[in-house]
Amino acid sequence: MEKRRVDIYGTLGPSCDDPDVLKEMFEAGMTGIRINLSHVSLLECRQSISGIHLAAKACGVKPEILIDMQGPELRIGRFPGEIELAEGSDFFLGESGIPLDLKIMEHIEPGDEILLDDGRILAGVEQKDGLSCRIRIKRGGKLTQRKSIAVVGKDIFLSPVTADDISNLKNAAELGITGVMQPFVRSRDDLITVRRNMEECGCADMKLFAKIENHAGVMNVESYFDVCDEIIIARGDLGNSMPLWELPRVQKEIAAKCVGCGKPFMVVTQMLTSMENKKVPTRAEVSDIYNAILDGASSVMVTGETAVGKYPVEVIRYLSNTVREALR
Repeated sequence: MEKRRVDIYGTLGPSCDDPDVLKEMFEAGMTGIRINLSHVSLLECRQSISGIHLAAKACGVKPEILIDMQGPELRIGRFPGEIELAEGSDFFLGESGIPLDLKIMEHIEPGDEILLDDGRILAGVEQKDGLSCRIRIKRGGKLTQRKSIAVVGKDIFLSPVTADDISNLKNAAELGITGVMQPFVRSRDDLITVRRNMEECGCADMKLFAKIENHAGVMNVESYFDVCDEIIIARGDLGNSMPLWELPRVQKEIAAKCVGCGKPFMVVTQMLTSMENKKVPTRAEVSDIYNAILDGASSVMVTGETAVGKYPVEVIRYLSNTVREALR
């Protein structure tokens, strides 16, 4: 019986944006790489993408290069530098504070809890005047521009495709992009809209990956199977949308539905997060990867571990070796 293929994805970032490092990552087992377009345009990544192609060719690998779209993900605005949000301190969102789109602001009310930067920072809303709201930091940290924001218990719906997304899609084919990751998929219509824009921008032959990151995505996941190429169980924001102890069950349920219908799926987020600063992962992380493959995952991905971590090559080596062991 032929062993099934499992793709190993890293994420491009300062730590690996070098052809020599990328070559070592491909040699260690990486088959593809993600480019996060939340903060940059695809054209700004042109030189980096050339480095990916160069490194992959040197290893005899035809790389999968995925672009992670902006989509309807909620994000704060742009500002220089970073802001230290200390626990117990008060800050403002919106006018004269941390920039925030009014379309998001209109859904925020006193008493709400706000999660920033994939849940790393937690705040409570103390007061609102329409254009801004005062928040009190319950779990602090450093905040930089364009980080994610979520209002606990509320679904806020924005357009599935932004103007920046369309601009990026128009440049994707010439740069050798092979797949599009659509964040925060909420409905079948979201994916139909994305697919139509892909076709209009010359990306009809690229794969479409549907990221499941909220309650609506979980509830409707089976309706996506015929309009996307692969499901992504994106545990970062998905974990923000529910108590964390429910996340493993939801992951298993999505995996079982995908396997039952023969739909490829990916598992991503914090698979080797300790390796951002350490050369060896935890036993729990290795077990997590192993179990994802036993559950039928067709691909696994690391994000910050290779983008900003200290040991991007070692990360891919542990990820690849653990996958290989699970497939024995």
